[in-house]
Amino acid sequence: MNISFDAVYYEPASLTYELGKMLHKKYSDLPWKPIESHNRIPELSSSSNSEFTKLKQHLIIGVRKTHKYVPNQKISDRLVPYTSSGCRAMCLYCYLVCNYNKCSYLRVFVNREEMMDKLLKASVSAKDSQTFEIGSNSDLILENVVTNNLPWTIEKFAENGKGHITFPTKFDMVRPLLGLNHGGKTIFRMSVNPAEIIRKIELGTSPLDARIKALNETARDGYPVGLLIAPVILLSDWERMYKELIEKLADELTEKVKQTALIEIILMTYSYVHNAINADAFPNAVKIYDNKLMTGKGRGKYSYRSSERQKAEDFFRKEISRKLPEMKILYIS
Repeated sequence: MNISFDAVYYEPASLTYELGKMLHKKYSDLPWKPIESHNRIPELSSSSNSEFTKLKQHLIIGVRKTHKYVPNQKISDRLVPYTSSGCRAMCLYCYLVCNYNKCSYLRVFVNREEMMDKLLKASVSAKDSQTFEIGSNSDLILENVVTNNLPWTIEKFAENGKGHITFPTKFDMVRPLLGLNHGGKTIFRMSVNPAEIIRKIELGTSPLDARIKALNETARDGYPVGLLIAPVILLSDWERMYKELIEKLADELTEKVKQTALIEIILMTYSYVHNAINADAFPNAVKIYDNKLMTGKGRGKYSYRSSERQKAEDFFRKEISRKLPEMKILYIS
């Protein structure tokens, strides 16, 4: 996948790093605009919601200053701030929009050596083997097209780290990961949804067939793998769509994936911010907020009502048990 940008906003200090110099050369044909901080770009934050898609055309380059690890009790033990935040894609439900509002564009952080050093020290000093989620703030497969950080990360951790690192993705560009010395220490997780939802709601991401192929390829290459069905969106005919998805997975996933991958199932959380941006930037898009099915969850956020969540959980447990009995559901949230 070729990713193009129309401008680069950069912290001048980023150009003192090896990665910053590489990006400066790679995107030398674009206008480069200096900024004081990647977290505050008044020119962009003052834009209207209708300009959301234009903002996604920008690449932001800076130095990550926040390195606080957050405990996590799902697929990983700790969430790790890593080499990027935000994303180039435009999924209509994206949780990053909750954090960054309209400024959820891709930000790349060039001080990767500093971040890797902390990660290695944390992994080695941990009393028990831990799993570190390095992709909670961005999609690292997509970022890798820009930075080529992932092969470097995977081999550095394989050589010097303890436990595992992991990240989820909605993209299929895994060829740079194949043949690496990963040591089985990187858990590759693919997020899937029905093809219709991907096409109409997960804008700018890889199609379902390509995602399944990428998951099979990484498993064949020896990576531990996982499967996310996420986020589950309860549209009017959701049962038909997700039944067809599970049947397709049963038909096309390799036996190695079926025998080794855990399944994570996450129901969609939506927000007032999403609704405002989508109404202005994507006026003809599928409406994914349904006040009959959803209720307030914290300030400005919405989740499916308990009765709807239970209905969905019962459905997935039944269908996966029927069509993918080898695969274990790690959690449904």
